[in-house]
Amino acid sequence: MTLPAGPFAELAARGFARVTGAQMMALMNAGGRAEALAPFFDSWNRLETDAFMRDGGRYRRRRIANFTAEPGVPGHRRGPHRPHFQAVVHNALNGGVDRWFAAMEDGVAAGSPLAAMMELGRAMADALHGAQPWFVEAHQFRIEAAAGAPGFPTPEGVHHDGVDVVLIAMIARTNLRGGETVIEDDDGGRLAQFVLRDPLDTALLDDPRVRHGVTPVAPVDDTLPSCRDVLVLTWKRGAPPG
Repeated sequence: MTLPAGPFAELAARGFARVTGAQMMALMNAGGRAEALAPFFDSWNRLETDAFMRDGGRYRRRRIANFTAEPGVPGHRRGPHRPHFQAVVHNALNGGVDRWFAAMEDGVAAGSPLAAMMELGRAMADALHGAQPWFVEAHQFRIEAAAGAPGFPTPEGVHHDGVDVVLIAMIARTNLRGGETVIEDDDGGRLAQFVLRDPLDTALLDDPRVRHGVTPVAPVDDTLPSCRDVLVLTWKRGAPPG
């Protein structure tokens, strides 16, 4: 894949970059066409409640999948369903335990939109850190909000994910206010704050260099459903964890 020169130069220089939804759709070729994206986006309506929130919250729904990529081998190979694990240093709220989330639907995992975004992220990871084996996790998130009950996209706060490259793509904002993406350095210095607003507006992160988080979300109209849907893809060098 040909890397988008502007965003990649920004990612290499600053540790983060933004790609507009229109640009992402163009980069995704067939995976960015309306007929491919419609069922992909619709799958966010079938996520399952995250039961591993130590704050007691029931405002997050998700599904996950994992993949591997080998140098010189095209594409990503899906691995067997496995738990998601983060060290406490990277997730003080929910880290330190195996979290078994619902598996991503087969059609979504094998579909052209996800394949195209993984190809872009892998090209970024290879360019930043060198071609090597990658362990990849794909996370579908829905954060729900209601009157008097905000949703917290990153309840653990501004953080590193403990990986090498992160791709965060907006899927939909429904009756929502808040949800600003925050990028900081390790000293807490604010590097950027912006809203991923349109479908496939994307943030790219060189995770060892920058921390990220998202501000709480709340409904614009308290009488209507409110949610924030995103896809998060991560690349970590090496084989899947034991």
